[in-house]
Amino acid sequence: MPERPLLDIPAEARCVGQSLAIDTNFPAGALSSCTIGDDGQIAITIAPENAPPINCSPWYAFRVHTAEATDVSIRLSYTECGHRYWPKVSTDGVNWEYLDPDQVAVREFAGMDFADLTIATTGEPLFVSAQEIIAPATYDGWMDGLLTGGNAGRYLLGPSAEGRPIEALSIGNADAREQIVLIGRQHPPEVTGALVMFPFVETLLGNDPLAVQFRARFHVTAVPLLNPDGVVRGYWRHNTGGVDLNRDWGPFSQPETRLMRDVLNAIGADPWQDLRLILDFHSTNRDVFYTIPDELPTDPELFTRNWLARYQDRMAGYDVNRDARHTVGRPISKAYAFDTYGVPGVTFEIGDETDRALIRRIGRESAIAMMETLLAYPPE
Repeated sequence: MPERPLLDIPAEARCVGQSLAIDTNFPAGALSSCTIGDDGQIAITIAPENAPPINCSPWYAFRVHTAEATDVSIRLSYTECGHRYWPKVSTDGVNWEYLDPDQVAVREFAGMDFADLTIATTGEPLFVSAQEIIAPATYDGWMDGLLTGGNAGRYLLGPSAEGRPIEALSIGNADAREQIVLIGRQHPPEVTGALVMFPFVETLLGNDPLAVQFRARFHVTAVPLLNPDGVVRGYWRHNTGGVDLNRDWGPFSQPETRLMRDVLNAIGADPWQDLRLILDFHSTNRDVFYTIPDELPTDPELFTRNWLARYQDRMAGYDVNRDARHTVGRPISKAYAFDTYGVPGVTFEIGDETDRALIRRIGRESAIAMMETLLAYPPE
């Protein structure tokens, strides 16, 4: 019989068994503990970065190494919250597929969901993750691609707590009076928020007459990755200071949110510039816009109502969901935008498992509707 091939065990392996190993030595790789039984059963425990209470976004990402093609059994257990994200796999960390339903069994024990996975490997390393991995290098490549069209600039806002660059895109007329701010990835696992922000920004950079007209009148500052440390570390919710960044708008206790404060302060201090809108891209269990209620006057007046109505007109066969509420002084971007500047603040949420092709359509059509709606208002 041919000799069984040896496993090339990664130096940073979290657990090792006979012809099996698990590692997390890549951006966003995260698990709490890992064991491999004599029978080859892999048991992985997933825990938040900080003690509860914490938002139930139980992120996991790891890589499976096998010596040859085989079926691998993995149990995902959680110290808090239970199973949320449908497992996805990739051979290269770039192209992802959902595990088939017959490969995933979600069960309950002691009131908490766990998941049993059965995964066929080829003998090559295989990524398993809660969502597609969109790490700082992904953003680098995306932003580089946007610059080739000549309609955007890229610059450093400043460093994260751990020294990673937090960058911004400058889109449109640098001398424009009317300013818009886009924010992404305050919460590390919220990948679908990133997946919708990409086509949204790309649509603003188009060469069609609408986008050209929009960029002539408006200036957009887009910060697509505000929490790079949390993303790289595979955190559920926080930055490395143990703070939920979208609960730090007002205190601004963290270097990441202070960068956003400085962006907004610069607009507010310039008598020529007027802030018109803040959009903050996130993920949750459904597609929904969290907005300021229409009875609270914003400038532009009734922008959110008009924008989402136009967006719904463009989204035949799709229901646009809106949840309008406001708590004065709540330290989130949406509330801070209204309380401080009187402008519409919107939290743009996409469902965890919303179809990825639909997400691209959502990003494109919502951006078109936003441009049409803002251009319909008289210039400031």
